[in-house]
Amino acid sequence: MLIVQVSDIHVGPEFREETFQKGVEEINQLNPDILLVTGDLTENGLLSQYELASDLMKGFICRSKIYTSGNHDYRNTGYLLFKRFFPSAPIIRSKGVTITVVSTARPERNDGEAGYRQIVWLEKALSHEKGFKLIMMHHHLVPVPDTGPNTIPILDAGDVLRALDRSKPDLIVCGHRHRPWKWTINHVPIIHAGSFSSERLRGFFSNSYNVIKLGAGKCDAWLKIIDGPRLEFDKITKGESGLSNLP
Repeated sequence: MLIVQVSDIHVGPEFREETFQKGVEEINQLNPDILLVTGDLTENGLLSQYELASDLMKGFICRSKIYTSGNHDYRNTGYLLFKRFFPSAPIIRSKGVTITVVSTARPERNDGEAGYRQIVWLEKALSHEKGFKLIMMHHHLVPVPDTGPNTIPILDAGDVLRALDRSKPDLIVCGHRHRPWKWTINHVPIIHAGSFSSERLRGFFSNSYNVIKLGAGKCDAWLKIIDGPRLEFDKITKGESGLSNLP
């Protein structure tokens, strides 16, 4: 199975449409089974931005698209629009893979929160799942380098991490910080996506997306710069990407 993760599209004043369209072209050539969209499709949660984002997302060709909301999507009562334009079930199962969507965005807030009920549900739901277990959310569980003061993570990150440690997921993917990165906690990789099409970039000055390949009991993940090279996450975290971090 081939999965692509895009994040932080930010349709609005900072949106790079040419970059977005080039990214769509590249991803369609990969012919992914599933597209994960980890939040912030819009900049301000406005109806006009949702309408444009919805039209733009139709350009991706894949079997399934799975969405979770970001803090920007919930601005200006955008939370009333998100489910209308980008509905997704909380759990999606396909070919031995279970994808669980954790909602961390809250209306008119930049920080994230899972909440007690969702944490309890998450642990119970995952404990019964077999096969490969992938968790997707918008906000970060662990601070990401080069992104400034850590003021807007998931407020109850400790409780979420404990629930995940008990339920043994195989992979966690996040967005939000516009900085590609990878942590491994208790043998579970946590992959952070950069921004797909916003000009607001942090520490890694290229728009990008993540590619995840599952098969033969293995999970391989790498980052792809739009209109640029493929990069392994271990080289990014070690500062050995071979790039100057400039476009």
